[in-house]
Amino acid sequence: MKQPLAYASLILLLFVSSCNSTPEKKTRALPYMGNFDIVTYEQDGEVHVDSVFPKIPAFRYLNQDSVMIASKDLKGKVWIANFFFTSCPSICPPMTAQMKRLNILTNDINEHLQYLSFSIDPKTDQPHVLRNYIRQNGIQANNWYFFTGDEAKTHELGVKHFLVNAEANGAAPGGFAHSDYFVLVDHEGYVRGVYHGTITEEVDQLNKDVRKLLTIEYGIDCKKH
Repeated sequence: MKQPLAYASLILLLFVSSCNSTPEKKTRALPYMGNFDIVTYEQDGEVHVDSVFPKIPAFRYLNQDSVMIASKDLKGKVWIANFFFTSCPSICPPMTAQMKRLNILTNDINEHLQYLSFSIDPKTDQPHVLRNYIRQNGIQANNWYFFTGDEAKTHELGVKHFLVNAEANGAAPGGFAHSDYFVLVDHEGYVRGVYHGTITEEVDQLNKDVRKLLTIEYGIDCKKH
């Protein structure tokens, strides 16, 4: 009768250890996402087949403080990104509210995270407009960049690499159509999760998943579960 209790104790010990030690590099906390290529190679006389997933390419944008930020400046951080525009009358307000809530939920690990909001209407969303948007939404976060830059390149970045639809569309509210996704990107630039940013339960799952990623793959101590 004591075996189940002993087994449960062992599982608990392993879980606690995983929150306080650096894991093996091969341990995968979350799947890789995106359109992948299949490669075949020979090693030690054996043929191996592997999947090669794309990385987010290098980019440079002006942030809300008119500072040019490059993706290389964000190395060593896990990214949580979305695509929006300040005059959006439909899904952007709840997305921004959920992103703000998530930033507060992750306050204990925010030194390891970088939040990124890419404007898909950069002609309107100049830095001073982004700053005003931040004030209007009561956002107080030192790890959240609001980006403005080339419209076509931003739409391409969203669709091809962040797996987010983003396009000018006269029939859409505000003149632009885009997904409500929040995208989780690891240190190496791989997309590791996509979540509906207007659904509280999915944003809560993102909170859990980013902690799992930091704990299992980067050896960051668990503080909340």
